Amino acid sequence: MHDVSGGNPPRILVVDDDESIREVLAAFLSDAGMVVETAADGMEALEMFQRRRPDAVLLDVMMPFRDGYETCFAIRQLPGAEYVPVLMATALDDTESIERAYEVGASNFISKPINWTNLTHQLRYALRSSQAFADLRKSEERYALAARGANDGLWDWDLGTDEVHFSPRWKAMLGYAEDAVGTKSGDWFDRVHPEDRARVEGAITRHLVETSAPELEVEHRIRAADGSYRWVLCRGVAIHDARGRPSRMAGSQTDISARKQAEAQLLHDPVTGLPNRSLFLDRVAHRLKLTRKKADSLFAVLLMDVDRLQVVNDSLGHDTGDLLLRGLGERIQSCLGPTDTLSRLGGDEFTVLVDEVTDVASVTRLVERLQSALNKSFQLEGHEVVVTASIGIALSSSGYETAEDVLRDSDTAMHRAKALGKARYQVFDQDMHAQALTVLQLESELRAAIERQEFRLVYQPMVALASNTLVGFEALLRWQHPERGLASPASFLPVAADAGLLVPIGRWVLGEACRQMREWQEQWDEARRWSVSVNVSASELADPDFLATVDGALSDSGLPAKCLTVEVAEATLRGHSGPMREMLMALHERGIQTSIDDFGIGSSSFRHLNDLPFDVVKIDGSFVTGMEKGGKHLEIVKAMVALAHSLGMTVVAEGSENRQDVLKLRQMACEVGQGHVFAQPMEGEAVEELMSQKLARKADAS
Repeated sequence: MHDVSGGNPPRILVVDDDESIREVLAAFLSDAGMVVETAADGMEALEMFQRRRPDAVLLDVMMPFRDGYETCFAIRQLPGAEYVPVLMATALDDTESIERAYEVGASNFISKPINWTNLTHQLRYALRSSQAFADLRKSEERYALAARGANDGLWDWDLGTDEVHFSPRWKAMLGYAEDAVGTKSGDWFDRVHPEDRARVEGAITRHLVETSAPELEVEHRIRAADGSYRWVLCRGVAIHDARGRPSRMAGSQTDISARKQAEAQLLHDPVTGLPNRSLFLDRVAHRLKLTRKKADSLFAVLLMDVDRLQVVNDSLGHDTGDLLLRGLGERIQSCLGPTDTLSRLGGDEFTVLVDEVTDVASVTRLVERLQSALNKSFQLEGHEVVVTASIGIALSSSGYETAEDVLRDSDTAMHRAKALGKARYQVFDQDMHAQALTVLQLESELRAAIERQEFRLVYQPMVALASNTLVGFEALLRWQHPERGLASPASFLPVAADAGLLVPIGRWVLGEACRQMREWQEQWDEARRWSVSVNVSASELADPDFLATVDGALSDSGLPAKCLTVEVAEATLRGHSGPMREMLMALHERGIQTSIDDFGIGSSSFRHLNDLPFDVVKIDGSFVTGMEKGGKHLEIVKAMVALAHSLGMTVVAEGSENRQDVLKLRQMACEVGQGHVFAQPMEGEAVEELMSQKLARKADAS
């Protein structure tokens, strides 16, 4: 069909077996501004229609071979011809003939003799109606295509009759057959998830009666044909009658299950399936709002740090560690109420939002149940694993403003519990907050100290007991605080460890110790036999750049590798024997000596001697200082020395306080002593002064 609305003349097909009538009609219609095609019979009309596609047909009824009824019916069967106006013209005026004309698809009926003025009006009216119908059809097709493209299901609700039309797509997206859903609002709302129904109905009510909700938009779950629930986004708008009352609503339904699943993955821990930090904080924030509205509605947040989880990961593998995490989650959940929220923050930390709290005692009773449950062993792929937890408690009665503040204070209380010996719980109080602020200030000052190079090294001599000669020094860290003066490592290293600052501090220590030792070696020939011992933390050993740091310190200073000893505290080795072996072997390959420090105070000391490739055993000073009393300490030191020698290791005894200690150590054939009996830790300048005095005495003697 031509678009006659834009000014194009309509094309009319005139069909009549009388040539004179065809010519008259053609002339008249041409004068009326129309383009006319003619056909003498039905067969020619069909062929002409398919070839020329007219906008309207003026068709005589009485024709030989194929009359107008048959021709009209045949035209209507052609593709795209169902909406073309067909006006049938005949002298017949009986009711039966007229009804038959309409039955075969005629658009209108014109009686002969023809009223020419009436014919023009009827044709133009038929053309306008046809064009309007074509435009409407195109609009509907565009709407249908858009709806299919958006993949939305449509609904239309007559509020007066409570009749709802659901589009085929609405039903199909939920897996329902066309006739499986009724036409009442109950057929819709009864499928909405019970937990969501009140919210959906409330949103619809607000949209219908409140101007503040001009459009309906609500996310909810709805039951599918297989019994499962899918998440959908329902949008709609109401239509009002002349009196301003809502009479009808129409809208769409979009399947958002995939998005909801993705959101759930973003808000849940991938290992345990529990809410993650973001979701947990959101729920705590929601609970805080409720507490502000209802002052006596209290809650608590527990932060649980699982002790020894890293040991399980290192010894049994991360897959087993994940099994333990899931088991922990299930066991903790079994102790909680239906409205409490358990989450995993990450690593070895779990949090609990205790939704209803009456007093501190009710919370501590829950915590004791949790610790009792966790103390029972886990059976993991043939291994029996026992864990404990340090738990911090923060109560909402402290007047919190944000969820992050509550979590922060529970974390502070947990660290206090852990510092007191693990497997404990602590309730947060303001003293902890003050202490936490102090620690935060200290951490800030430590970061500044690294940048301002406020750290210093002091050196404690290490003496060969057989010859009483100096063989090296242990480099010990100090902090020259700009306000508090010289600070010992015990006052700041724990904070540095928690803040992740041990690696940059240790990097400086290694570089400075190597530089100083090399400088002394260049000053005195005697110093070429010396070595410097540097303590290395677990964080440094786990640093992927540690070997590069060691190589850089030796290269920059020019110190031979054999003159550096890396000391590893026995407590540092716990749970790290596999990675530690690789690191120690790499140091050996470089010619660097390795020493196990504080030997004897750990529960696995002797196993570490057997498993790890150490060159030196450094006996903890607590055993050496107790030798003068005789008894067990003396025998323990003897056993340690003998064991080390049997394994081909050198022994260094710390804590030598008097000459009796030195005598006993010599009798055991202990190679090296270190302690106050020889010298206190001293500044580099003091070492140089001591050497100057020694050289002066040697010169005088000569």
